[in-house]
Amino acid sequence: MKEVEGVGRIVKVSGPLVVAEGMGDARMFDVVRVSERRLIGEIIELQGERAFIQVYENTGGLGPGEPVYMTGEPLSVELGPGLVGSIYDGIQRPLDIIKDQTGDYITRGIDIPSLDREKTWHFVPSVKIGEKVTAGDILGTVQETPLVTHRVIVPLGIEGMVEEIKEGTFRVEEAVARIRTDAGLRDLTMFQRWPVRSPRPYRNKLVPNIPLITGQRVIDTFFPVGKGGTACVPGPFGSGKTVIQHQLAKWSDADIIVFIGCGERGNEMASVLLEFPELTDPRTGRPLMERTVLVANTSNMPVAAREASVYTGITIAEYFRDMGYDVALMADSTSRWAEAMREMSGRLEEMPGEEGYPAYLGTRIAEFYERAGKVVCLGNDGRESSLTVIGSVSPPGGDLADPVVQSTLRVVKVFWSLEDQLAYQRHFPAISWLNSYSLYYSNLEDYLTREVREDFTQLRTQAMRLLQQEADLQEIVKLVGIEALSPGDRLILEIARSIREDFLHQNAFMEADTYTSLKKQCGILKLILTLYDLSKEALEGGVTIEQLSNLKVREEIARAKFTPEDQLDQFEAIGTRMETEIQGLVRGSEEVEMTESAERLGS
Repeated sequence: MKEVEGVGRIVKVSGPLVVAEGMGDARMFDVVRVSERRLIGEIIELQGERAFIQVYENTGGLGPGEPVYMTGEPLSVELGPGLVGSIYDGIQRPLDIIKDQTGDYITRGIDIPSLDREKTWHFVPSVKIGEKVTAGDILGTVQETPLVTHRVIVPLGIEGMVEEIKEGTFRVEEAVARIRTDAGLRDLTMFQRWPVRSPRPYRNKLVPNIPLITGQRVIDTFFPVGKGGTACVPGPFGSGKTVIQHQLAKWSDADIIVFIGCGERGNEMASVLLEFPELTDPRTGRPLMERTVLVANTSNMPVAAREASVYTGITIAEYFRDMGYDVALMADSTSRWAEAMREMSGRLEEMPGEEGYPAYLGTRIAEFYERAGKVVCLGNDGRESSLTVIGSVSPPGGDLADPVVQSTLRVVKVFWSLEDQLAYQRHFPAISWLNSYSLYYSNLEDYLTREVREDFTQLRTQAMRLLQQEADLQEIVKLVGIEALSPGDRLILEIARSIREDFLHQNAFMEADTYTSLKKQCGILKLILTLYDLSKEALEGGVTIEQLSNLKVREEIARAKFTPEDQLDQFEAIGTRMETEIQGLVRGSEEVEMTESAERLGS
């Protein structure tokens, strides 16, 4: 092919890395089209007129001398109506449309718009002719799905008077409004492009002070994450990272869910694609996909595309945050992204950091998580919204000293430590209550005590103390046996076991137990801790630990987690029966003691 201005030539191909010369007009992170197949690539390093390109498609068959076409634009995503319910690959190509056109495999170089250009949407204006608008203002709305009202916002850099706007049915590329700016008239459409590596702006950042309710008791009660917060879920193979991510995507009370499958095995992403369309949103009764965006990047896709998938997903999430929605993003798993960075760094012959990862690993991870937050959006209405980011990490052998885990923990404020031993015991969620932590609890305490229960913090603290005491006592039991413990210590073991089995353990496949409201969580925990307080008094009154272990009400407490959400008044009745049974044991113990005293006096 005859060389023209703006066209470079390949001089080297090394896996997903292509080196091209004659790229004098190129800039860092510009998108290029590689070879006549027009493979999508991104410039990640420049040395004079030589560009090092990260190619997001299979480079098999490429060779020196083939052309590289410059676009002059950074890697960007299309944002507008049609995102919700879609399934994209790492560079925002719609996988369902690709399947219809090319079959089960993605044809290299295929170029399909991310948003359907032919589909029409009914636009309803939110502003009137003559009003002044600035970046971030809501121009109008589109009912994208029954659950999501898409708010068309004024793009960054636009400010002026509304010259023309009308209600009607439009395609995403058609102008819905005309704004008179200082530079002249500007037509605004329902969609916009945004470079994925640039965080979207906001007016102000706020402290996360409202919890993201997930319905998972160990998370919501013990280690909550605030809306706009960051959380990390590290754990070894088979400990349930992906299952936790699925549960959070299904049940968290965010308005929009963005799920990124970053280099995960194909069967795990397939389960997401099969399950999510069939799941029902617990709050609305509608299909969960009506408020979900999926970015699917599996382990058999080009390794470089893992990086694009992470940035694509968080940019889409920021866009919905800017509309005023609470968004939750699940990234599964960021270790695969780090492995992609390690491979590209090696091919660029950069000086390696710890375990071969690039020296800038921590910076990249921090930049990703820092895009989370509770914010005041741009615009004149002062709307608040949040973007919560939850990333799973897959360290080899579950080693928490892994550089990816350590770099992540330096940034995030919630650590849910998964343990394979708990997973092998079929304890779900397999989150360690001894190693995990949440740094948001002090910010969330006011909300939890005000909206859920006044003694919420006391219940949580007491339960955590009992679990810690159990761990200490278990070491003694291993040495001398349980018979050597005092009745009070044996009671702690009994109650801690009840907290583990009757409260922390959940059945993800049982409708009444897979999701638990905060009110129900408090109710169950209150029953268990009331049992502890009454039993401790009973021990002092002469009741034996064996009698307390055999209480009939213990079985009712164990079944409390299966109580439907609309029948929580049953907890009060269980509490009453518990008190009656224990009082009966105390009275029986007192009568026995009186009888024995009388016999001793008589003798």
